[in-house]
Amino acid sequence: MTTLENRPRNDAVRTYWNHRIHDLDISRNPPGTPGFFADLDEYHFDKLHHLLRLVDFAGQRGRAVLDVGCGTGVDLVRFARAGAVATGVDIAPAAIDLARRNFEIQGLNAELIVGDGEALPFPDDRFDLVFAHGVVQYTTNAQALVNECRRVLKPGGEAIFQVYNRVSWLNLLSKVMKVDLEHEDAPVLRKYSAGEFSRLLTGFADVRLVPERFPVKSRLHGGWKGMLYNTCFVGAFNALPRPLVQRFGWHLLAFCRK
Repeated sequence: MTTLENRPRNDAVRTYWNHRIHDLDISRNPPGTPGFFADLDEYHFDKLHHLLRLVDFAGQRGRAVLDVGCGTGVDLVRFARAGAVATGVDIAPAAIDLARRNFEIQGLNAELIVGDGEALPFPDDRFDLVFAHGVVQYTTNAQALVNECRRVLKPGGEAIFQVYNRVSWLNLLSKVMKVDLEHEDAPVLRKYSAGEFSRLLTGFADVRLVPERFPVKSRLHGGWKGMLYNTCFVGAFNALPRPLVQRFGWHLLAFCRK
């Protein structure tokens, strides 16, 4: 649970994400418009195309799905469109406002709540699937968030987490090229080794780690560094045999059973 000493840092996290919603800058359409949400969906699943292969969005019909750190609801819409009973929580009120608008435009239903992932406002054993993609690394107490996700998960249910891999191609490239990664200025940002991530998840009965997120062309970086990255590095890295570079994926995903 969130402790008193964590609250000032959590307030800073809430303030930051209330003004820096993830991927907000990718669209030229006004926030909250159909074009805006279409741009976010297209960009998200282009950059993270592996999610469509690894996550069974369509297999959750009738099942209770919780998205912790749901942002504008891009992933949660996929679950809801396939028939899941969708719930989303985000620490940033601005994100929840946009998520509500997204669901309204899509003609879908979801329970969308402003809340802290370290102290989820749900009873034990509530959800069949808990999805926490890109939130563990930004929270004040990562272990508390993981524990809360496990608490609200039904016995035998699945939790999916994603963190940034410290031992990765992108982390090294950002240091060599002296280019900051997205949200380097966040109040909390931690990158994990596979071992560190595994230790966070020891309370689950079964854990499967999958390194993913290999280079795709950037739409956010320009200049000679962006051109070099897009024209040379992306193709060269992806031409390498995948078994040789698998462990260096920028994202570490964990598929966990309670």
